[in-house]
Amino acid sequence: MDAIDAARAVVEKHHPDARAAFLGGSVVTGRRTPMSDLDIVVLLHGSPAPYRASLRSDEWPVEVFVHTEATWHAYVEREVRKRRSPLLWMCSDGLLLFDTDGLGAHLAAEARKLTAAGPPRVSADEIDDCRYAITDLLDDLAGNVDQSEQLFIATELVRRTGEFALTIGGSWNGGGKWLARRLEITAPRLSMRLHDGLREFLAGRIEPLVAVVDEVLDQVGGRFWVGYKRGGTP
Repeated sequence: MDAIDAARAVVEKHHPDARAAFLGGSVVTGRRTPMSDLDIVVLLHGSPAPYRASLRSDEWPVEVFVHTEATWHAYVEREVRKRRSPLLWMCSDGLLLFDTDGLGAHLAAEARKLTAAGPPRVSADEIDDCRYAITDLLDDLAGNVDQSEQLFIATELVRRTGEFALTIGGSWNGGGKWLARRLEITAPRLSMRLHDGLREFLAGRIEPLVAVVDEVLDQVGGRFWVGYKRGGTP
């Protein structure tokens, strides 16, 4: 069974009264792999939404994200504040499987509008928080001689630097493969340079990785540690 038919069968089995459903993720793009699953957003009138679940159907791994119209808006609003909204993108770029009352088309249009507008502007404090965290990792990396600790410091440094590049570039964030895909658009070649820097580091040369991280930091004032201060909550 192909991806679209399999997704429709899942919705018909578990939620035959659904108002609308989307199929998102890699299966509807040219990046599909043998391990790609079916990411299905289902819109209901009410209970048992909202919930998410992982299951298997006709040999397909499936993840379902079940919402009402109200919970869809609530979840999207919360995710947008974090500058990363998988739900929004599944409805923006996904395939509308069916739409019984127009809700699917309405949410798809809203999702496309929101994704095109981009994430919220980042504050100066948030920029400084990231600069501080990355600077601290650079210092840890330079001063550490334990190989197992170095590995985790370096990989955390790569991840945070990639996310920071997206932040200062005004881009939506992403995790895992989506971090690399967002970087391809926002900061071409950075993902590969971070990859190469990490490989060089594992071979015993720290300088290439440090250089690419510093290039990202230099776009917003460079390293920041001395003078960093944040108030706490009483």
